[in-house]
Amino acid sequence: MPREQATAIARAFLPPYRVLNRWDYHYIRSKLSTDPLYPGVLRALRGSSAPLLDLGCGLGLLAHALRHDGQPLPYHGVDNDADKIARATAAADRTDMQAARFAFVDLAHHLPPHSGSVAILDVLQYLPAPAQRQLLANVIAMLTPGARLVIRTGLVDGSRRGLVSRIGDRAANLIGWMQSTPRFYPSADDLRTPLEDAGLQVTIEPLWGRTPFNNWLVVAQQV
Repeated sequence: MPREQATAIARAFLPPYRVLNRWDYHYIRSKLSTDPLYPGVLRALRGSSAPLLDLGCGLGLLAHALRHDGQPLPYHGVDNDADKIARATAAADRTDMQAARFAFVDLAHHLPPHSGSVAILDVLQYLPAPAQRQLLANVIAMLTPGARLVIRTGLVDGSRRGLVSRIGDRAANLIGWMQSTPRFYPSADDLRTPLEDAGLQVTIEPLWGRTPFNNWLVVAQQV
């Protein structure tokens, strides 16, 4: 994402006083400038006006990216980190994002009702394999005509990038950024098969850009 746009989004997360912690601002500015995640997801969602459920939304950066991209989708972000949800809500309030709402949800035990598009970004690897399969079945049932399922995840493929991704995910848990350690990295077929069996058109493409991680973008929609 262009640095000017990344900086504009990051400003929403500045604390009200300069003496307070500015970690979110610097983290977001760096992430948006270096990670190809959001340009890839924005591209995947263009052309659909369906409401979007963002599972594991973190700080809600996708809501800000959508607005800056001119995609006024109704947005519902949920996460199992209550502190991140509070910071996401505060940033949305500062920028008057009326189309966005956030809620604390333990995705291991509950999914909110939804009809439309679904984003699952950097979340799947934190669920065991049976939970991943159940989550896919649940979100497939949420998709409406013209809606998209957009997933960014690491894939198991024996590559050096895969090893780097596993190390990075464990480090994120050790420093407290993520609430749990990785449980299971799916293969491309683990994702493609249930999606295609449900009659969806599926594309899987690398989305690592200049990063060392083994991240892939999975997009599914009705044919």
